[in-house]
Amino acid sequence: MSGAVPWNEARAQEIIDAHLGLEGPALPILHAIQEEFGYVPEAAVPQIAQSLNISRAEMHGVVSFYHDFRRAPAGRHVLKLCRAESCQSMGSEKIAREFLERLKLEWGGTTNDGSLTVEAVYCLGLCAHSPGALFDGEPIGRVDGDLLDELASEAQKA
Repeated sequence: MSGAVPWNEARAQEIIDAHLGLEGPALPILHAIQEEFGYVPEAAVPQIAQSLNISRAEMHGVVSFYHDFRRAPAGRHVLKLCRAESCQSMGSEKIAREFLERLKLEWGGTTNDGSLTVEAVYCLGLCAHSPGALFDGEPIGRVDGDLLDELASEAQKA
């Protein structure tokens, strides 16, 4: 993922310390760690747990519960496909399944060349333009197979 830096325990601690004063800091810390490193490294879990004075199991539970947290680095580009009801009613499941098959990926997988990671999300608020997606954080409505193929091709070139 562009902008992500290699794992650094000292930098992670700076991020954790910057968020400790917040009420309920676990999720903001996790988001900030992922923003910095591109994912939540396994080494971050006990470090965050210790700083929050909770067990590693509790912290692992938080990380694994939320779909938005990656456990491995993402590709250079990230495509998030909506799987919520409105998008499903407009054929998103079939479109996504066929697209993933063409890429030979499962949900959360990254292409062999590292160009694209495809993730599921469960509502983007684009219901009036279903099916919806985010490509590198940019919303896209009325997604179909051809558009997804174009995005995959664009990701390979960049």
